[in-house]
Amino acid sequence: MKLHTILELNSLKFVEEYFADLADPASADLILACRPLEGKLLVDGEEDLLAVAFRTDEGWGGANYLFHPPEPEVFDLFDEIEVGVYQEKREAWVEAVREYYSTEIVSTVSPAMEDIPPDRQEKIRSLLREVWGEKEEGALCLDCCCGSGVGAAALREIGMCPLAYDHDATLLARGFEEERLVPGETACIDATAATAYFTPVPYGAVFMMGTIRSFDAGLWEAITAEFLALADETLITVATEDEAQMVAGWCRAAGRTPEVWENTRDPIYDRWVCLARRE
Repeated sequence: MKLHTILELNSLKFVEEYFADLADPASADLILACRPLEGKLLVDGEEDLLAVAFRTDEGWGGANYLFHPPEPEVFDLFDEIEVGVYQEKREAWVEAVREYYSTEIVSTVSPAMEDIPPDRQEKIRSLLREVWGEKEEGALCLDCCCGSGVGAAALREIGMCPLAYDHDATLLARGFEEERLVPGETACIDATAATAYFTPVPYGAVFMMGTIRSFDAGLWEAITAEFLALADETLITVATEDEAQMVAGWCRAAGRTPEVWENTRDPIYDRWVCLARRE
């Protein structure tokens, strides 16, 4: 695995149980209780701390500082032990950490039932080609509320590199099993806090945003606000025109210029489209 390659280890267990924990400084505090025999320290090109790892009698354990600064006490653990210092690009370590936690989902979570129509990926791909055409390999695109990854797979087919996220681990497990989702590209997080885990990218997509009802419209508005803060150009699909107009209003409130139209390819899942760009 990339993570082990970067730190030259055969195995490593993080003290943070879930990827979503990594934005909480308290999640790394468990590392302070270890009794280290040897240590490794990982920094990025700016020499900012990315992670630490310590060998104890139980093996190698680590903690991440990708999304919050370290407690000063963590450096005291390096006193009087042999220390290895490693440097890696922040993006490469984030990908390796996403892969680590995605692999945990694969091994511990039972996948949701497959409920994607066989032709849906093709229909999404057709819509994407109409809107964005073929992209240069690696153009980054967020796939918000990715579910089991049908959108991510379609994005990949037009040359984009999807960064997918969803809070439902069972759907992600299904996506990994069907190979629509790639572990290093996928995070299990709350979409209302996406800005804590991602940096801005050129594109973003939400395929079939969940049914927006009066009692949960605030939740979807919060998800959309986080999403819009991260992507310059966004494509959101919904089932009804009323939902599309509601989404367009959120986009205008965020300083975007939305365009709404009916997508005749799919009468159910992605029937209405809202494309929004920064003014």
